[in-house]
Amino acid sequence: DVGDFDACAALHARVLNHHGPVDVLVNNAGITRDASFRKMAVEQWQQVLRVNLDSAFNLSKQVVDGMCERGFGRIVNISSIVGQTGAFGQTNYAASKAGLHGFTMALAREVARKGVTVNSISPGYIETAMTAAMPDDVRQQVIATIPAGRIGQPEDIARAVDYLCSDAASYLTGVN
Repeated sequence: DVGDFDACAALHARVLNHHGPVDVLVNNAGITRDASFRKMAVEQWQQVLRVNLDSAFNLSKQVVDGMCERGFGRIVNISSIVGQTGAFGQTNYAASKAGLHGFTMALAREVARKGVTVNSISPGYIETAMTAAMPDDVRQQVIATIPAGRIGQPEDIARAVDYLCSDAASYLTGVN
């Protein structure tokens, strides 16, 4: 449970024991619990913030000291364009993803001089179980608004993550 700090600490201990120190962390947890704000239950708000935003704190907290001590680290947070544009029925999701980018910019300023970069990626719609569950008519409406005329593939985002984790991106930090 990435929303649980102690569970993340236990996970980090297992990873450290089996694989050694973490040099690269990609925070990619994300859920939706869509409802218009007026109908949104507090549980829907809390679930989304816990998974989408608290998880980045919980996992980054485990690895950032070691990265700073070693003088190298890469943290990439997967945000969403919805964090910048908003979307009907997604105040919780939009807030969590906007918060994730704010987290990115602030942490980047704290650790940049220690050789650690922190960046975020805010993709639009990507072919995932979440977008596959969209009704077809809604999906087609979404595709019509995408400049590329298609939903993105996970590989599109993976290439951006790969770049941000490479030495070629060592100057980039706090960017989206």
